Amino acid sequence: MGVLEGRFGDNILITSVDKVFDWGRSRSLWAVTFGLACCAIEMMCTGASRYDLDRFGTFFRPSPRQADLMIVSGTVTFKMASRLKRIYHQMADPKWVIAMGSCAICGGPYWQRGYSVVKGVDQIVPVDVYIPGCPPRPEALIAGLLELREKVIMKEKVLAKAAQEA
Repeated sequence: MGVLEGRFGDNILITSVDKVFDWGRSRSLWAVTFGLACCAIEMMCTGASRYDLDRFGTFFRPSPRQADLMIVSGTVTFKMASRLKRIYHQMADPKWVIAMGSCAICGGPYWQRGYSVVKGVDQIVPVDVYIPGCPPRPEALIAGLLELREKVIMKEKVLAKAAQEA
């Protein structure tokens, strides 16, 4: 880039194709919905017209094959854990996971007395961003999505650097 920099004037932007793809991937996270309890209502509220996730490039997709983000919102039971893992494996790479709410993060108030509650979704699938709360507000989900956007850009930079060194 040093040879071409400043050669064409101020009106032409020069960058690598990888940087454009990384930027586009971080701004178009398509989420598969995996709403299990009261946190799912807050997730639906975030996707509605008042908070409008479309302006951030996040769309809810009905199929895991069309999505690259899974938002796990609510209490995960052992019966649902196998289905959650199956949906996660059906998603295309690269894929990310957000754990929304205290029930998804650590089992919430149910894991102490409930034998059927998973004590955190990170025991089933790898989680990238945790959004605490019971249930978390839509603003918290938006903040989590913006944090994930930064992680996507950083992860792509690390992968590109590793590919150059190999």
